[in-house]
Amino acid sequence: MSAPRNIEISLLGRTFKVACSKEEEPQLLAAAEYLDSKMRDIRENSKVIGVERIAMMAGLNIAHELLAKGGVSREPEYRERIQSLESMLDQVLADQNALF
Repeated sequence: MSAPRNIEISLLGRTFKVACSKEEEPQLLAAAEYLDSKMRDIRENSKVIGVERIAMMAGLNIAHELLAKGGVSREPEYRERIQSLESMLDQVLADQNALF
């Protein structure tokens, strides 16, 4: 991964410098564009006033979307996969021990 560098993002017409690697830049720009879109929707379609409050509401809405899609907790899936891999390793090691 390359060294961090500063890029500029724009949220509600305000420009911010954010450090990220060259590899992460497209994802960061897409995230900033998505956040800016959500913040603009809130500003235009609600009575929320102030950039900080708009940002907080946008963050809450995005977090809600993520949770509603099940995007946060994939722990059960990962635990099952880890158990499967452990079983495979146990079998391979048992087979290896049988050779000696």
